[in-house]
Amino acid sequence: LIPVPGLPAVSLVRLQELLPDAFTIAFLAGVESLLSAVVADGMTGRRHRSNMELVAQGVANTVSGLFGGLPATGAIARTATSERAGAVSPVAGMLHAVLLLIFLLVAAPLVGYVPLASLAALLTVVAYNMSEHERFRHLLSAPRGDWLVLLVTFGLTVFTNLTLAIEVGVVLAALLFMDRMARVVEIGSGTRLMDEAADDLAPDPDRDQRLRLPPGVEAFQINGPLFFGVASRLDDVLDQFARAPRVFILRTRLVPMIDASGVHALNGLAERCERRGIHLILSGLQAQPRRVLEGMKFRPVPGRISFADDFSGALALARTLALDP
Repeated sequence: LIPVPGLPAVSLVRLQELLPDAFTIAFLAGVESLLSAVVADGMTGRRHRSNMELVAQGVANTVSGLFGGLPATGAIARTATSERAGAVSPVAGMLHAVLLLIFLLVAAPLVGYVPLASLAALLTVVAYNMSEHERFRHLLSAPRGDWLVLLVTFGLTVFTNLTLAIEVGVVLAALLFMDRMARVVEIGSGTRLMDEAADDLAPDPDRDQRLRLPPGVEAFQINGPLFFGVASRLDDVLDQFARAPRVFILRTRLVPMIDASGVHALNGLAERCERRGIHLILSGLQAQPRRVLEGMKFRPVPGRISFADDFSGALALARTLALDP
């Protein structure tokens, strides 16, 4: 039977015991739901609404707690399964919940006859499919700091507990980010880069890049480091154009640093460009971003992705690609 809703007993001591784990679970649940939504966006070509996703999850988990239920979150496995089965609306998720409720009320007694060894084998397969081992191996080719945070968090999750792993992982990621920002500032104070910046500020009759773009070519410039805090902004770049261009130039000359999440965002942008038949050109890559992209196997692909040393070279290549039937 379904439990009767009720408010739990709340005390200061109990709050002190539960708040650290509650924050960790809420953080992980939010990340998991948004990750599922991003995966669904990649499969459908649509854009999810992050605020609605998180608010709906918070309301659902609040009501679940009143019935003695466990926290729930969007799952990549079920999301991908629904999409592959032809789901086109949120009704698929609602029906999934209704069917689980029916199974729980009707078939729960029958589960007692299933051998535990069979359930263990099933859970092992499910855990393996959810482990994203390919993505794990790919992240090991990221810069040293990124994969160090990954391994430390992974090790603490396995050998201690998830709460400690998340706390240590967040602190390490913050320290790593501050270290990278310090290195970028130090490099940016060099004479050569300062001279280049001065040249960029000089009067230029062709300063407005949009006046130089041929038909069928669009350009976008990133100004600043491409890291986890801003990588998601690339998701909306192509939506700014009323008509999809044939060639899209992403100017990265002012990007001094990129991390694994930035590379992941570029991969997502390249996939969306490929689906729309757009040729992506990265221009003006600095040393650190070029080294990270090379290490994570983000390379030029004929007919899909090209690199250019500067905007002029990218513009010349774009003219050729735009005129190519």
